[in-house]
Parts: sequence; structure tokens; C-alpha cells
Amino acid sequence: MEKMAQMREAGAQGIADQLAIAIHEHRLTPGAKLSEDEVGEVFGVSRTVVRAALQILAHDKLVDLKRNRGAFVAQPSVREAREVFEARALLEPRTARSAAERITPDDLSGLTRHIEAEHAALAADEPGRALFLSGQFHVEIARIADQDTIAAFIGQLVARSSLNIALYWHRRAALCESHAHHALIDAFAAGDGDLAEELMKSHLVDLVTSLDLRNRTSAPTTLREALGQ
Repeated sequence: MEKMAQMREAGAQGIADQLAIAIHEHRLTPGAKLSEDEVGEVFGVSRTVVRAALQILAHDKLVDLKRNRGAFVAQPSVREAREVFEARALLEPRTARSAAERITPDDLSGLTRHIEAEHAALAADEPGRALFLSGQFHVEIARIADQDTIAAFIGQLVARSSLNIALYWHRRAALCESHAHHALIDAFAAGDGDLAEELMKSHLVDLVTSLDLRNRTSAPTTLREALGQ
């Protein structure tokens, strides 16, 4: 019994991870319905496993579970969007400073490869993929800073940011124009914590200014469309 429960949990986490990536990459847009039957059919699992996966996503604030209606990709309000970026502005600049003080050559190489993958996604006309990689760049900085508790918070905030961007982003060219990540890598390479902190502050301000924070909803996407089924 215990082994079966562990297998169900592992399966649920795998499905949650795949759905989360589809949400981060904006293949599943805010408001999209996640039918238990359809999710089960697409992944070939029982409704019990599907429900566990949706609970994981709900815990991470990526999915809303609505009584008698089912599960939907979350649609954050303007207030929620502002709160997410305010929280990031409080945490990430200090985390960038800590990363600059602790970073290793291997860490720098990893961040550089990350940016190269981001540019490759843009060149392939995959802006959603580029945005996902951009968010993971911030998560990686938190890991390098060696602050596990804060890194967990930042990971969740970055995930919720993807929903905000899907709903409210009005200046998509900003992704192509931004050199903030390159500048951060230069600051890390120099071990300049002051500069890294200031660069992260201005980067997050620039990201917020690219959002049109007015109440709106997006056109839902079906699961099969999002996963190319």
C-alpha cells in the first residue's frame, strides 16, 4: 500500500511539473480549464493521480480549484500581480548580492549557458520558452546565493510571475531588448555585490513597467492544444 502511494505521488509530481512548464511557457494560459478526464487521458493516469497533481499546482498558486466547476489555470488580479513583484523586489536584490559573494566559475558558466538557451528560444520564435528560462535564471541566482528558504519563496514568486506576465505584459519587445541578465553576470564575475544588488533592483523595476496592470482576462487554451496533442 505504501509503495503504491509513493508511485501515485511520484506520478502526480511528474504531471504537475509538465503542466507547470506549460503554464510558465504560456502554452496554457490563465483561465484555461484543466479537466480531470482530459488530463487523465493525455497522461494515461487515473483521476486519483490527476487530482493529486492539481492539488500540487493549487498549492503553488498556479491553479484555482473551484467547487463544482473544476480546475482552472489561475488568473491573478492586479492586486495579486503587484504583491508578487513587490515581494520579489524585497527579496531578489539582496539575493543577487549574496550570489555575487559566493559564485563559483562553474556557476558563472551555468548562468551563461542559461542565457544562451534563452536567446536560442527567442531565435526560434518561442517567447514562452524564453520567458520560462528567464524566470529560471532568477531561481538559479537564489540557489547560488545558498539561501534555501529564500530560494523556495523566489521559486514560487517566479512561477506566479509567469501568470502575471501572460495576463498583463504589453511590452513584449522588452525581453529582446533587455541586457539585464548579461550585466548581472558581469557583476557576479567581478564579485561586485553592490552592483549586483542595484542591477537586480532596476531589472525588476523594468519588468514591472512592461506590465499593463489593468483588470483583464485571457483567452483560455485547451490542454490538448497546449501540449500539442
